[in-house]
Amino acid sequence: MTEHSLNHRSSPEHDTSADHGSSPSHRSAPHTRSAPNPRASLGRRSFLGGLIGAGVAAPLAIAATATAGADAATAATGATTATAAQPASAAASYPFEGTHQQGILTPPQAAASFISFDVTAASPADLQALMKTLTDRARFLTTGGAPATVGISAPSADSGVVGPSIEPDGLTITVSVGASLFDSRYGLASLKPAKLRVMEDFANDALQREVCDGDLLIQICANHADTVTHALRDITRATRGAMQIRWRTEGFVSPPRPSGTPRNLMGFKDGTGNPDVRDADDMNALVWVAADGSEPAWASGGTYHIVRQIRMLVEFWDRVNLREQENMIGRARDTGAPLTGAAETDTPDYQLDPSGDAIQLGAHIRLANPRTDDTAQSRMLRRGYNYNSGLDANGNLDMGLVFTTFNQDLERQFVTVQKRLADEALVDYISPFGGGYFFALPGVTGASDWLGRTLLT
Repeated sequence: MTEHSLNHRSSPEHDTSADHGSSPSHRSAPHTRSAPNPRASLGRRSFLGGLIGAGVAAPLAIAATATAGADAATAATGATTATAAQPASAAASYPFEGTHQQGILTPPQAAASFISFDVTAASPADLQALMKTLTDRARFLTTGGAPATVGISAPSADSGVVGPSIEPDGLTITVSVGASLFDSRYGLASLKPAKLRVMEDFANDALQREVCDGDLLIQICANHADTVTHALRDITRATRGAMQIRWRTEGFVSPPRPSGTPRNLMGFKDGTGNPDVRDADDMNALVWVAADGSEPAWASGGTYHIVRQIRMLVEFWDRVNLREQENMIGRARDTGAPLTGAAETDTPDYQLDPSGDAIQLGAHIRLANPRTDDTAQSRMLRRGYNYNSGLDANGNLDMGLVFTTFNQDLERQFVTVQKRLADEALVDYISPFGGGYFFALPGVTGASDWLGRTLLT
């Protein structure tokens, strides 16, 4: 997880930290507790099969909000710093305008919500109006200020959740589009990003389609959970009639304990191998889409935005001895160091360990990021969140990882890494159940600009 996030099959170096989270699909609906289930004596596969057969892996109602978690398992590919995965001191605000949207290279804030929408706008003109409204609300919420004054007989201009004055609180709102927006409704079919599609099932997945995909994805992150909730309510109120929530999951990032990269809910540091977001060359090679004609011209400044909801079977995981856990991940749980090193930031030394005596050949970090010249371009920037959704219908803990990654090339990076992770040992302890592929729009570059302008005009 430390390298690629537990998304397990979703991130390139799920280093031990949070690579394979489980998905929150099971968390959306209220859970009713059933009679206790003695599972302590079941084998790994039997335990997992029992959970899925009992509906544990199935999402509750679509309308139910699947609270999802932190990118506990995202370790990405072999970068030497974990800048993107390590929360810095909480920033008061981030500028709304720029070539790229915020919430991508931004240090992960403490709280997040990922909300997928079905667009119901009746025409291309209505879709433009929706995007302009989204831009206006995002600009105001991330900047802060006083809500509009309305007459005493009008509905209040604000929910009041964060008080009478809106503070930025490190808020970022990132808007991405899904493949289904490029159907016949709005005349956008010829403009779809080259690799954008509905998320496929990978080996060992248990996808629940009611909590997958969508026309639009809005990622809301802030220093406090009430700021995220306030922004979501503001946006849904302003856009009602033009889009409707399809699925939603919420997450949190744990503080570094005791230092270094935060941990996922399997107890491992998550994101140690992330590329350095301060390295412009790396970001241009791994995050922002190439300006070589392989993508539509409007997409310049954007990036593929992948979200995977991964449920972690923590009650089963907690019965595994520490040495076995570390062998599956390839890192020490306490320090986050690779099993060939002493410190979290040490580079795994596979050349001196060709037979897997220290880091097993099937360890998560080794499969996710083999650290060869041929696999260097499959590294990913991960920005994951933990989720804790209460209980499933059988009284089992429902928690895991909202694995999030930004890719220049969906196929070359995320999909390639997922295929390398097929049937790894961690599949017995995680169950990806939801999420989707999206494309994060280019940023807003001026006061009159709006999100999606280059696509829709």
